[in-house]
Amino acid sequence: MRLSRPVSWFLLAFGAWSWAIWITFVKNLWNDASGLAFDDAGDPTGYFWVHLLLAVTSFLLGTAIGVIGLRGLRALQRERDGK
Repeated sequence: MRLSRPVSWFLLAFGAWSWAIWITFVKNLWNDASGLAFDDAGDPTGYFWVHLLLAVTSFLLGTAIGVIGLRGLRALQRERDGK
């Protein structure tokens, strides 16, 4: 399958955006002051684990999508260079 340049850039940008958003989210989750992520003893709650799992899944999907976009751009570059 051949990806167009705009689609490849979109996928690459989506992967980067996913990382930027979820890194911020995990930092905020770790420093939670509302008491949702950690109980009074400082142990992680179910809320913490579920949201950490969501973040890890989003990191993995964002990475996979970004890699697809990067591979699409590299293929277009090779095609343009005649290799």
